[in-house]
Amino acid sequence: MARRYFGTDGVRGVVGEFLTPELVERLGRAAATWTGAAKVFVGRDTRASGVELEEAFARGVLSAGGDCILGGVLPTPAVALLALDLGVVISASHNPPEYNGVKFFDAQGRKLSDDSEEQIEELLTVAPGIDQGRLERVEVATDSYLTHVLERFGTDLTGLRIAVDCANGAYAGLAPTAFAHCGAEVHAIGDEPDGTNINVGCGATDLALLQRTVREGSFDLGVAFDGDGDRMLAVDENGEVVDGDQIVAILALDQQVDQVAVTVMTNLGFHALMRERGIRVHTTDVGDRYVLEALQREGAILGGEQSGHIIFLRDHVTGDGLAAGLLLCGALHGRRLSEVASVMPRYPQVKENVRVTARELTPAVHAEVERVNRDWDGSGRVLVRPSGTEPLIRVLAEAENTDVAQEACASIANLVRRELG
Repeated sequence: MARRYFGTDGVRGVVGEFLTPELVERLGRAAATWTGAAKVFVGRDTRASGVELEEAFARGVLSAGGDCILGGVLPTPAVALLALDLGVVISASHNPPEYNGVKFFDAQGRKLSDDSEEQIEELLTVAPGIDQGRLERVEVATDSYLTHVLERFGTDLTGLRIAVDCANGAYAGLAPTAFAHCGAEVHAIGDEPDGTNINVGCGATDLALLQRTVREGSFDLGVAFDGDGDRMLAVDENGEVVDGDQIVAILALDQQVDQVAVTVMTNLGFHALMRERGIRVHTTDVGDRYVLEALQREGAILGGEQSGHIIFLRDHVTGDGLAAGLLLCGALHGRRLSEVASVMPRYPQVKENVRVTARELTPAVHAEVERVNRDWDGSGRVLVRPSGTEPLIRVLAEAENTDVAQEACASIANLVRRELG
């Protein structure tokens, strides 16, 4: 059956509207029932709504006879590493503070498949059981995670000056500590969460503050995370953005991998570089879990998304913003980030998010996209897809010429607006 509640990455929505404590409690009960009333480890980001929703999810788990261990504020990759029979993150990732969500990991730290999510949805109406599980709170999860990441991904960063944008999220305090432990001189921003400022004017979804900080402070580079820490983007010493495509390219060459997995959003310049270097590319639908599935299927270790989900499976189970940031810094080898990033050519990409009332693309939209791609015959492309987390249609046009890409993007965005707005 079609999933009603699960999107690209868990269940997500505006708190009090789509996402209510009642729904989250039912998700907890359904998930615990699905796992056989076992042990569930739960973390959350810094949103004010997180405490109430964490408690609601725990009530659901306990009502199905499961045991619930609450780890408090933790980045998503920490929960994946520490998952018991199930790992759960109360987070809306990169979305604004009024959103929240519930993300799931299995006992191996992998995101659930579409089939598994459908099975959980089928259990949302299950009644509370007679037996009650136990609730436990732990305070050592952050230390355990930090030790793991530093031991596996930390290198000597002495002499490197880094601006670190924590998005007022789960990496606040934690990420600056990690870079400083490796010897870097660190300046933290977006490091004072108050429950209402996660992802607001900072972090991987808004790099303007980090760009300004790097330029004005003469830093070697800046790294930015999103609110739950599974995304990482960077800016070079000039304040220019280094996106996920470039970061994956840099790591592919530095780690000398023979294959990578990326999504349909990945820049054509990335594909050109990989062909030149003899690195095989696996292309997936948008969503880091699809990248992860491809890596596991192909026996590869590196992949990612342009948006900053970087997955490196040596000594890890999922995408990790902090691990990616440490790996990127370690790949510089005394060079400027601008020099290292320049190895990948970038085709101009123009994007527009169109707010819509319906997310099902119409025949007219499909036909126009097919016509443009046929006419361009590989010299560029147009991609139109519904957002998995918001009422948006995302339009991407990519071509060798910026003006051509802008014209195509605007034309198709207007068509989407007329058809679906």
